[in-house]
Amino acid sequence: MKTVYTCFTTDVIHEGHRNIIRQAQKYGQVVVGVLADEAMVCFDRFPTISFAQRMALAQGLEGVSRVVVQKDILYDEIIRELRPDYVVHGDNWCAGPMKAIRDNVERLLGAYGGTIVDVPYTRSEEVSRIDRRIRERAAMPEFRRKRLRQLLSLRPVVKAMEAHSGLTGLIVEKTVVEQDGRLDQFDAMWVSSLCDSTAKGKPDIELVDLSSRLRTIDDIMEVTTKPIILDGDTGGLAEHFLYNVRTLERMGVSAVIIEDKQGLKKNSLFGTEVRQTQDSIENFSEKIRTGKRAQLTDDFMIIARIESLILERGMDDALKRAEAFTKAGADGIMIHSRRREPDEIFEFCGRFRASDSETPLVVVPTSFNAVTEEELAAHGVNLVIYANQLTRSAFPAMQQTAEDILRFHRAREVDQRLMPIRDIITLIDEL
Repeated sequence: MKTVYTCFTTDVIHEGHRNIIRQAQKYGQVVVGVLADEAMVCFDRFPTISFAQRMALAQGLEGVSRVVVQKDILYDEIIRELRPDYVVHGDNWCAGPMKAIRDNVERLLGAYGGTIVDVPYTRSEEVSRIDRRIRERAAMPEFRRKRLRQLLSLRPVVKAMEAHSGLTGLIVEKTVVEQDGRLDQFDAMWVSSLCDSTAKGKPDIELVDLSSRLRTIDDIMEVTTKPIILDGDTGGLAEHFLYNVRTLERMGVSAVIIEDKQGLKKNSLFGTEVRQTQDSIENFSEKIRTGKRAQLTDDFMIIARIESLILERGMDDALKRAEAFTKAGADGIMIHSRRREPDEIFEFCGRFRASDSETPLVVVPTSFNAVTEEELAAHGVNLVIYANQLTRSAFPAMQQTAEDILRFHRAREVDQRLMPIRDIITLIDEL
């Protein structure tokens, strides 16, 4: 018999999947691939059930002769192993970013005369309801909260982009690019105190209180599923921090990053140009311990941000703090620098990794922005945060539009650089 292959990336089997199997059976013996977790998180919604459970779902389908593992979103390895006569897929991969996957399959099958079968995508009330339920389940606190830890174990480097509203959250959630035949997307969202304050027209001095910031998080959580990392500034008083940890954990936030400074908050990129006071190792370590004792689950992460290089206290001070904060229970170390070159970041990573190969390392390449994620990963970095680029790109565009409307006394001259409102609306899912 002819061999027919199809791949599933779902937590729930619905009529659309059963239809794929029925159509595939018309061409021969059906082999179903289940996409591995490592590949699934790069391309599709994050799984809410285990890989073993997803395998069992596929194995329970009537008309399936065999179930295999597909380790990559591209089909090179699986087609080389199976040499299927047909690959069957819903026609939703004929356009958009997923077309890169179809093109990959078409090239591979063309080498020996295989055929693609595009099955019309099943659209029904049942399918829409199940898809909506999967999306809503992925957004629930118990699933979202642990997702950052899962990503750190699955991805060579985790990429987080700032979000400061529901709309920017949707941009981070839904932006997918195809390059060199591969798909890429952001893994997580960074809720920055700078961007949150700026969006509210307030200075970045911890003036916007946590209650207001929680509303921003709630706006983002309501429309997205990716894990959220909160910029917690200094964390405030240790007595307050423990309650804040409980609140964030309950909401489903994955991590909070707190910096080892005290007093009136000043943005780190000012460095020594403004007066900034670094907290003592003892005080900050106790704050970390207090936060860790307050946790109710092992999912939530407290990451310590070290300001020694920003404040020109030296590499040895930064490494001493990293060791102390890790011993105090920090789930990760963020090392910050405002230099244009990444040399001191690389030095810190190398020396830190010489004695600690496990603790996640976090960087924010705002100043040293020429370095690539691959270079950072090669030096032991696990999480890269793009901390303010959406805010910084939106402001000049909005300012220019406002100026041009005033200048021309109409909106026609700005229209060519505006996104159609219809395209913006399509970002927003309807219930």
